[in-house]
Amino acid sequence: MSLRLSTVILPVDRWNEGGRAKWQRAEGLGFHAAYTYDHLSWRTFRDGPWFSALPTLTAAATATDRLRLGTLVTSPNFRHPVTLAKELISLDDVSGGRVTLGIGAGGNGFDATALGQDAWTPKERAARFGEFVPLLDRLLTEGAVTQRGTFYSAEEARNIPGCVQRPRLPFAVAATGPRGLKLAARYGQAWVTTGDPKLYEEGTPEQSVTAIAGQIEKLGKACAEIGRDVAELDKVLLTGFTPDRNQPLESVGAFVDFAGRHRDLGFTEIVIHWPIPDSDFAADQAVFENIATEAVAQLG
Repeated sequence: MSLRLSTVILPVDRWNEGGRAKWQRAEGLGFHAAYTYDHLSWRTFRDGPWFSALPTLTAAATATDRLRLGTLVTSPNFRHPVTLAKELISLDDVSGGRVTLGIGAGGNGFDATALGQDAWTPKERAARFGEFVPLLDRLLTEGAVTQRGTFYSAEEARNIPGCVQRPRLPFAVAATGPRGLKLAARYGQAWVTTGDPKLYEEGTPEQSVTAIAGQIEKLGKACAEIGRDVAELDKVLLTGFTPDRNQPLESVGAFVDFAGRHRDLGFTEIVIHWPIPDSDFAADQAVFENIATEAVAQLG
């Protein structure tokens, strides 16, 4: 399978003041997909504009024709499977079946306490994620669901007519720990990683490649345990969080070198951030667009 190139557009622009234009430009540049972050606020962007993911994706669906759309990633931090399923079915319908749900366990960011709750421990996050994903899978594939869980329940939750994509829209499961990798193996159509966060500050690109190779090996074991071929899962790298940081966006050649190393590990999709000036995602827009239009062909 040839390597696909996608982008992630942070929801920081008013729709009529640059937001729509970015999504349309992403389609025009030939990206496979454009994703956005599903947070209530995020890191250094907390005190500036930040719009909701699913309405943004709905608007993007009406402004584009071919581009796949999705979240990187949705988490249980402020979502419930019953209401999320209804919104996803609606979004999949509006988009004509172009939606991928990136989904992860969440973390300790602002989302973790925005609803007034105490932040969950890593153990509780994993437990909630382990209940969230299977219930969401049922809600998106069955017409009516009743289920009682420790954290999440549904009572005659109706989701007719279901997704345009059958049996449901694809899940891209972000995970590196054993419980999350088992969820990716069982429920994922794709697996997502940002690399090893412990290497971000002081690691090297070479150490990062080794660590990611180890993650892929563990994913393969999780698949083997349930009799699934790991090759069935797309493997997605969300860039910007490895020791390379933004260096791959400095030139087409730099990106081709970076992407080639990760393609050789087995990745089928690489996601780069749409440039945002004066931020961690600052990059030259012209170089970014050259990468979008030239890099994949150079990878062969």
